[in-house]
Amino acid sequence: MTKEQAYFEEIVLKNQDATLSQMFGKPCGKINKKAFVSFHENEMVFKIGRDNIEKLILKYKDAKNFDPSGKNRPMKDWIQIPATHKKDWPKLSKQAAKFLTESIS
Repeated sequence: MTKEQAYFEEIVLKNQDATLSQMFGKPCGKINKKAFVSFHENEMVFKIGRDNIEKLILKYKDAKNFDPSGKNRPMKDWIQIPATHKKDWPKLSKQAAKFLTESIS
């Protein structure tokens, strides 16, 4: 396990009611059995809502829409943020958890 993955797991478990799980064979964090973050290519992935993706891609160099298949079919609500911005991963994780809970209710 890389230090980035260990940090990912630590961040997930700091979210209330979050558990570690798997999504598409990749580590993820879930709340109420719904994924809100994942870990792919040694980077953290956040379900943050398509309305926020564009501005976050501009803010974080090398950020991109999450495309787990690698076949140019990105998931519209998900953004992949490189480890060079891992200082912001906890804040983005909280934002993803909030997005998830608001979309459920």
